[in-house]
Amino acid sequence: MRDQPHQTGSEIIGETAMGEITLFVAMPFDLTDDGLVAGEPFKCASPAAAIERAKGFWQVLGHAGAVAFVRVGYPESTTTVLRAFGNVPDDLLGGCHDPKPTFLAR
Repeated sequence: MRDQPHQTGSEIIGETAMGEITLFVAMPFDLTDDGLVAGEPFKCASPAAAIERAKGFWQVLGHAGAVAFVRVGYPESTTTVLRAFGNVPDDLLGGCHDPKPTFLAR
């Protein structure tokens, strides 16, 4: 039996068969005098978890808005918005795959 490096579950989760890293993230936005400001991104275990966390940022914690997105690849990556809630910057909604993103009219 060959010796193999030990990997924890967190190192295996989020990697595709080709070794690309996949991150699911929820990020809140707050309204300030200067406009919308991004909050601290929160890493999630799955797309559903990222969507639920973003929804919670918006509905429960009272942020102006939030997005759930997936980022694939490192160091070069592609980012796709999974769902948007509340007020978020317009440039983020261009890659939204959900035909009915949840957001409030400005």
